[in-house]
Amino acid sequence: MGFYEVRETAEGAALVTKEYKRLLLEGQMENIITTCCPSVNDLIEKYYPPLVSMMAPVVSPMVAHGRLIKDIYGEEVKVVFLGPCIAKKEEAIGDERVRGAIDAILTFEEITKWWKAEGIDIHQCSDQPLGNPSPKVNQLYPVSGGVIQSVLAGIEEDSYYKVHIDGLKNCMELFEELKKGQLHGCFFEVNVCEGGCIKGPASDKWQQSLIRAKMDIESQVKHRQEAEEIDGGKLNLHKVFLDRHVVDKQPDEREMEKVLHAMGKYTKADELNCGACGYATCRAKAEAVFQKKAEIGMCLPYALAQAESMSNIVMDVTPSMIMIIGKDMRIRECNKKAMEMLGVSREEALERYIFEFIDDKDISDVLTTKKQIIHKKMNLETVKLKVVETIIYIDSLESVLVTYQDITKEEKAKEQHYNLKIETVEMAQKVIDKQMMVAQEIAGLLGETTAETKVTLSKLRDSILFEEEE
Repeated sequence: MGFYEVRETAEGAALVTKEYKRLLLEGQMENIITTCCPSVNDLIEKYYPPLVSMMAPVVSPMVAHGRLIKDIYGEEVKVVFLGPCIAKKEEAIGDERVRGAIDAILTFEEITKWWKAEGIDIHQCSDQPLGNPSPKVNQLYPVSGGVIQSVLAGIEEDSYYKVHIDGLKNCMELFEELKKGQLHGCFFEVNVCEGGCIKGPASDKWQQSLIRAKMDIESQVKHRQEAEEIDGGKLNLHKVFLDRHVVDKQPDEREMEKVLHAMGKYTKADELNCGACGYATCRAKAEAVFQKKAEIGMCLPYALAQAESMSNIVMDVTPSMIMIIGKDMRIRECNKKAMEMLGVSREEALERYIFEFIDDKDISDVLTTKKQIIHKKMNLETVKLKVVETIIYIDSLESVLVTYQDITKEEKAKEQHYNLKIETVEMAQKVIDKQMMVAQEIAGLLGETTAETKVTLSKLRDSILFEEEE
């Protein structure tokens, strides 16, 4: 695959462990937060900047290892990091403070795809020794709590209380407590991924469970021989962490009102502060919308109002007559078109029975049998309409949904078209009859003329013959 050597990142972790031990023994920091996880580092720098002073000013094991390899082989060597972490890509390429230590990042998923593309079955490959000594305990770094175990190995007594935290939610809870200034003298090993790096987002999907993976790593560490101590020489492992939080523009009162109005909040009473959107108040949500951190549609009351409004619009503009009739035959709801058909207002319609306006036989049948009627043509004599009737039983309401599609114009047009065809046929028949009569008259006249001509010509012939005989 084109690689010259494979070395374990535990080599870089050993250098980082030395720096952590130094910070612990110096005891100058109020709290120490490990900086191995790039996601944690970004989270603090962008969203918890007051905690930057608690971040261990040390590069990650990946960066430390990359710098060590280039120190050994020269700056021209290309170093590729392999692991389960997507955030490492941004750390190596996007963070100018450590750029150059690592030249490329491959995730476990990516290298698995590469093997398949090259036709390589990793299970058929023979084991090869790594190209570097592996500091035994530092191989636990990918496991939650592994940094603390590495730090505690061979360290003199220090005054810090050691805690390992993993999972985004737990990390954020910790940072909130630290912001309040309620925790002191602690060494926090923090990872955004639950269980540590071994279950990173780009780990192989067919990898074993978290517990099994952790047990395997710990078992391998126990059976490995202790390697010699790694000498980092004069490598620069220091990193300055910064306040990189984004200052969001705050809306003025006019801008706030504009967003609130768009959310359907026109008065204080409209600001329900229900919290369904995830924000404590409607104004906090409006501020997030203004800053493009949230969508207006995330508001549940707004979404319900919109849905109800859309439903009302559909009911009002549909060309069909729609009614809901209860089991007592009382009109429970009707749309604008139905009101026009009945000739009453909605308020008046809701106080009346359907049989006061039209024949209710079909409606009564459906209420009784619960069998729907679909697209039945019928005449509503009382309102002088021809309609297509659909009646559906609604079990939960013990009511029926009645729709009448007005086809009066269409049926009238069909009737006119039919009548026109009948008239045309009748006219055509009259023309045919007349033509036949004319033909017969012409034939009669032609017959008489032919007979007369024959008699005349016969006489002429006989006369000529008689003269010649004399």
